Amino acid sequence: MPKKRSGGGLSATQQAAKFLGVSVLAGAVMAGIALPAAGALGLAAKGSVQGFDEIPDNLKSPSLSQRTTILDSQGGQIATVYSRDRTVVDLKDISPYMQKAIVAIEDSRFYQHGAVDMKGVLRALNQNAQNGGVAQGASTLTQQLVKNYFVEEAGDDPTKVAQATQQTLGRKIRELKYAIQLEEKLGKKKILENYLNITFFGEQAYGIEAAAQRYFSKPAKDLNLQESALLAGIVQSPSRYDPVNDEAEATKRRNTVLQRMAEVHDISQQEADAAKEKKLGLHVSQPKNGCITAAKGASFFCKYVEHVFLSDPVFGKTKEARAKIWNQGGLTIRTTLDPQSQESVQTSIKDHVYKSDKVAAAATLVEPGTGKILGMGQSKPYGYGKNETEYNFSVNYDMGGSNYGFPTGSTFKPFVAAAALEQGVPATKEYSSPNKMPYPSPVQTCGSKPWTNQANEQVPNESLSEVGPYRLKEAMAKSVNTYFVQMISDIGLCPVMNQIDKLGVVQGNGDKLPQVPSIALGAKGISPLTMATAYAAFASRGMYCTPIAIESITQKIDGTQKSLEVPKSTCSRAMSEKTADTINTLLSGVIDSGTGQQAGLTDRANAGKTGTTDERRNAWFVGYTPNLSGAVWVGSATQKVKMVSINIGGVYRDKVYGGQVPGPIWRDLMAGALTGKDSPSFNLVDIPDDNKGKDDGNNDDNNGNGNGNGNGNGNGNGNSTDGNTIAGQTDGGTFPTPSFSIPEGWIQGNTNSGNGNGGQRG
Repeated sequence: MPKKRSGGGLSATQQAAKFLGVSVLAGAVMAGIALPAAGALGLAAKGSVQGFDEIPDNLKSPSLSQRTTILDSQGGQIATVYSRDRTVVDLKDISPYMQKAIVAIEDSRFYQHGAVDMKGVLRALNQNAQNGGVAQGASTLTQQLVKNYFVEEAGDDPTKVAQATQQTLGRKIRELKYAIQLEEKLGKKKILENYLNITFFGEQAYGIEAAAQRYFSKPAKDLNLQESALLAGIVQSPSRYDPVNDEAEATKRRNTVLQRMAEVHDISQQEADAAKEKKLGLHVSQPKNGCITAAKGASFFCKYVEHVFLSDPVFGKTKEARAKIWNQGGLTIRTTLDPQSQESVQTSIKDHVYKSDKVAAAATLVEPGTGKILGMGQSKPYGYGKNETEYNFSVNYDMGGSNYGFPTGSTFKPFVAAAALEQGVPATKEYSSPNKMPYPSPVQTCGSKPWTNQANEQVPNESLSEVGPYRLKEAMAKSVNTYFVQMISDIGLCPVMNQIDKLGVVQGNGDKLPQVPSIALGAKGISPLTMATAYAAFASRGMYCTPIAIESITQKIDGTQKSLEVPKSTCSRAMSEKTADTINTLLSGVIDSGTGQQAGLTDRANAGKTGTTDERRNAWFVGYTPNLSGAVWVGSATQKVKMVSINIGGVYRDKVYGGQVPGPIWRDLMAGALTGKDSPSFNLVDIPDDNKGKDDGNNDDNNGNGNGNGNGNGNGNGNSTDGNTIAGQTDGGTFPTPSFSIPEGWIQGNTNSGNGNGGQRG
């Protein structure tokens, strides 16, 4: 009975016999003949050769997954993302020392043998028999390359990886046949190039270029002798010979490689001895994978780009097809992000709102006429720790947003005004605008059934001094609630719905806004990106352009670089030039003498609108110049913080207004983004003043009045507060008591109905 070693397993004699069987089989495979059917070995070999003949002759080199580089509009690197950190390089861009080192230690007869090295097999057989175990392998670089192909194809699937690396006779036979194919198809130099690009070198580095950068912060072409020897030695066991975690073991292994290079006459013994005396000389670069490492605070923009790629059909018909391309990598994505604008966004937000504050700020900049997103940032950094978040407050839910957008308050009123102007209502239109009034009823909708104020709900203005009549210019500057509710009653809801459709205005969950008169007061959640893009249409004299984040994409696969099609902005006329010019004139008045005076720029034409919602849970400023549009939101993503008696950015605020906190953020970020840029003018129109001199116009926004009934056909919609709609509230300190009871289950989160914007995620 065969003897076993004390540690268990086969004896040296048994292991030698087993290895001999595989070796003889390898010879048979090379010769393409069957062995004599003598004994168990012969039968096994015969069956294996038959299986060998049945293996398809169709091995294709896999396209290696590589890192993707995301750039700003000027070519500066924002971030790199990858499933495997790899940059494929040509053999000419790999140090000759590295080429010699890997061949010397892994397959010194690489250039003398075919796919299988029979001398190496016999040498390994003898060595392993003497050591009583597997002390030396016999796989050639070509065979190792084939195995790595299988591993690469397996990806991150543990089952497939196990199948690709299992030590079975069947896998070895398949590996042998494909190795023969590669030798015939590629030749030695290409095999060496592919091997160095696919091999894992530890520390998340796949391929020699990533390894050179990881351990020495230099390209593979610049590796010296001792650096090359170190990296070549890692391949056999990346964890055991990891120089970062075990310098002594890695040094010993490096010196083994150097000695082997001397033995095969790649270098002299003197060169080897001198190199052995050198220190490892590590200059480690930490892995920088993913948008969390993005420069200039552009992590959220980086993730937005990823969401665009994975969701836009231009990159593939199915989600799976798009994900495959993204994970394949090798992409160079040039984005629309303007580094000057991005830096200004982050600086301004940081100066005004601390990441540790109870509330957050988010801002987005868009270029009128092109839809290009030039800047995007927020006060809570990208991350998973305290005062960090992975949610992007600037975008819709499906693009990584934290919830369903945020109630916009009076920043919605310009859309109502634009709809009225498009219907022929004059800019001098006057409404009685009482301090408080019932919602008008009935109000025509886009359907056959009008909206009616079934519960006789009221809408008040901000202060008792706001009593009409008012004309549009003064009503916009003072943000008079009752004026815009009367305007909607006059023109009906359908023109407003048609106008916001043309401006791409939807709720943060992608749904259309409900047809209720309180739409004028900004009760529904909308994202800053949507608001900035819509206001950009005013700046471009009525041309709305869908937002875009990607300028161009190239992909390098197997040494071939190609351009990919990217989404294009679609521009269309959303309103007449006259209407846009009139809105620009009106919103210039908001900054000159209205609620947005603290936000105004002094050196160029600019316009904008403030917004504050129920119980001051949200504050906005959305504004623009002829060549840049920006939206700033301040509030709590959970909608649970009332911005009264609160510290924001180290400053105590008794009450937060849209013009008071978001306004200065907008002013500073716009000033920085536009420094050195052209300063064009608006095409302003003459709107006669209404010189009744009622007050100084310094009251802020008046929003969030009325209450919804959950079906869009009943009473007006109040602004939501952490999933609740507060009936009849204003921006002031007086909140009328609701005259109705809210039915159980009425508040169900964000829907197309008349209820508030609940169900938010933080």
